[in-house]
Amino acid sequence: MTSTADAARPPGRPRSVRADEAIVEATLDLLAEGSTIETISVEAIAARAGVGKATIYRRWPGKDALLRDALRRLKGDPPQPSGGSVREDLITLVSAIGHNVDPRAAQIMPCLVPEMKRSPEQYAFYQSIVEPRRAAMREVLRRGVREGELRADIDIEVTMAMLTGPMLIQRVLNWNPDLDEATLPEKVVDGVLAGIRAR
Repeated sequence: MTSTADAARPPGRPRSVRADEAIVEATLDLLAEGSTIETISVEAIAARAGVGKATIYRRWPGKDALLRDALRRLKGDPPQPSGGSVREDLITLVSAIGHNVDPRAAQIMPCLVPEMKRSPEQYAFYQSIVEPRRAAMREVLRRGVREGELRADIDIEVTMAMLTGPMLIQRVLNWNPDLDEATLPEKVVDGVLAGIRAR
């Protein structure tokens, strides 16, 4: 008799998690070293990862799918608000904007901007990464309106732009080196809340 586990297991050799990791890491290393999305090749990724091209194509249908997975890994999962106060949840979300644990992100993410301007596909991919983060912030703001903590007439999308813009410009461009990055999220949130709190 075939067990449920046996029935669910796909035919052929099981995927090697180690190979998956090596391929994604090689992709991110090449991007951090200056390869662009357009010029990076599956051949170069395979050589850096120490695998054959066939190993990559067994896991991803093509370069674009691999790049999407690698960049999602680089960005990590969006932060999860605790559901406490609106202020605390907004500080959690704003603190994560432009902050990346992986140091390669500082080299890779700014280089993606020209790619997004040129390519509708890359822009759509960027939106797929950003939208879950926007959705989390949108829900915190809507909760604040529902519970009477925030004004009912606020423009949610504009409010999110006001919360996000200062963090991006500071963390991506270091717009003002005199700003304290450790306290900036809290100051941005408090500044915006001063204008949108219910009276």
